[in-house]
Amino acid sequence: MPAQGKHRRSPSTSLRRGLVAVTAGGAVLALPVIGATSAFAAPAPAAAPQQAVAPASVSAQVNSGVQAAPAQHSVAAGETLSKIAREYSVSGGWEKLYEGNRKIVGENPDLIHPGIKLTLGTKAAKASPSTARGAEADRADRSERINAAPVAKAAPAAEKAVTYTNDLDGWIKESLAVMAEQGIPGTYEGIHRNIMRESSGNPAAINNWDSNAVKGTPSKGLLQVIDPTFQAYHVSGTSTDSYDPVANITAACNYAADRYGSIDNVFGAY
Repeated sequence: MPAQGKHRRSPSTSLRRGLVAVTAGGAVLALPVIGATSAFAAPAPAAAPQQAVAPASVSAQVNSGVQAAPAQHSVAAGETLSKIAREYSVSGGWEKLYEGNRKIVGENPDLIHPGIKLTLGTKAAKASPSTARGAEADRADRSERINAAPVAKAAPAAEKAVTYTNDLDGWIKESLAVMAEQGIPGTYEGIHRNIMRESSGNPAAINNWDSNAVKGTPSKGLLQVIDPTFQAYHVSGTSTDSYDPVANITAACNYAADRYGSIDNVFGAY
C-alpha cells in the first residue's frame, strides 16, 4: 500500500497546508481531515445586522399610523388654520398655530393666503388618513365651530316699492297708507262713500256757487276742501296742491278725524 501522507499541526489550532505523499504511481496530495477547529472549516454565515430598536415614542407613532410632521406647512388654497391644526394634530389647536404664526398671518386668523409657510413645531405629528381622530381633533372641531368668524348675513332684500294706480282706487289706497303712518283713522269704504257724494270721483271738481265760493274760498278736489282747511290739516309728505288727489283725501280725513272722529262718521256736508 502506498504510504499515507503525514501532516503536522502547528502550535495554533489552524491547519497548515496538506503534505504531498510520494507513491509508486506519482505524487498525490494528501488532504487533511477537516475538523471543527480546521482552518478550512466552512465560515459561519455572517450574522444579520442587528435591527435598531426604535425608541418607544417612535414605535408608538409607527403603530398608531402617525408620522413626524414637517417643521413647516405651505398653505394651499381653501385651507384654514383649524384644518391645518387638525391635519397635523397641533397641540393647542388652531389658536396655538395662530399664536406661533401671528406675524405672517396677520390680525385676522380667518384670512390666510395661499403660499405662506406656517411653522408647525418639531413636536407636531401628522396623522395618517386611517388614524381615527382623537380628543385633540375633536377639541379643534369644537373650537372651530365656536370661534369661527360669523358669516356676514346677507342684507335683507329691499322691500319692493308699492305702486298705486293713477285712479280713484289707487288714490284712496295711497292715502290710507299715509294715514296709517300718521295715525289718522279712516277706511276705504268711508273715504269712497264721501268722495262719490262730494265730487263723483273727479279730482278737478270745484264749487263756485256756495257760500264758501262767495267768500273766495271755493271747495276743491275729491273731498271738496277749501284752501284754509287744506292748509291747516295738510299732512307732511303729500303735495301742497289742494287738487292733488292723495293730498286732498289725506287732508280732508285729517280734518274729519279732528272734528268728527273719523271720515267714516261723515254722511253729509261737513
